[in-house]
Amino acid sequence: MRFDGTSAYVATDDLKVAVNAAITLERPLLVKGEPGTGKTVLALEIAKSLGAPLLEWHVKSTTKALQGLYEYDAVSRLRDSQLGDERVKDIRNYIKRGKLWDAFVADERPVLLIDEIDKADIEFPNDLLQELDRMEFFVYETGETIRARRRPIVVITSNNEKELPDAFLRRCFFHYIRFPDADTMQAIIEVHFPGIKHRLVAEALRLFYEVRDVPGMKKKPSTSELLDWLKLLMVEDIGPEILRERDPKKLIPPLHGALLKNEQDVHLFERLAFMTRREGR
Repeated sequence: MRFDGTSAYVATDDLKVAVNAAITLERPLLVKGEPGTGKTVLALEIAKSLGAPLLEWHVKSTTKALQGLYEYDAVSRLRDSQLGDERVKDIRNYIKRGKLWDAFVADERPVLLIDEIDKADIEFPNDLLQELDRMEFFVYETGETIRARRRPIVVITSNNEKELPDAFLRRCFFHYIRFPDADTMQAIIEVHFPGIKHRLVAEALRLFYEVRDVPGMKKKPSTSELLDWLKLLMVEDIGPEILRERDPKKLIPPLHGALLKNEQDVHLFERLAFMTRREGR
């Protein structure tokens, strides 16, 4: 099983190497990078490329590791016992399988996405160490051990909101998705907008990277935000000549709401425009 990218996902050579190394080593692939660099989509594209089923576990701040294995609904069982329901005789009726359980018993080798693992409690990764290492877990309510029929391809994403434990990191193959350079970004744009005017792309990319390079920005625009911005530029028929303008009164890019996502960054550009106007007097 080898990942070579797909027609809908521009994967750099080092990313392909990382994915294939994780598959060969049968280790979880831990992917970090700026938000919007395609970490979550990577799992979907790996599944597409390999023709494998995809299972997605999106982690929240309240998510517990046990939920990935199974959940036992004791409240429903108690209620059904009071109502005389025949289902109470089999405790399995009250056990809900988690994504790891589904991945372990899948008929085909699946791709399992554990998305944004750093959102959960700091103990969350440690609580999954044994399950991801041994590929098995014990169900206390039924007394059975669930073992993986075949090791799933595990992709774990993190936005670096929390440091992950060393013991967890040792069990993973790590890759940091660097922010795309201009050539890679142009290839990504071509995938999403085939036949887009090259002059518009050239001016939009120049302005986009200038915005990212402004010192003091709280949130730099990402790839997904650039794609949204380009779509709006095309819908509103804004040409490259407008993007090329150097009018200090128009220092903020047109339709900047697609690129700048908080008031601090908008105010930063307004201050820069004010300083530019004052220096131009």
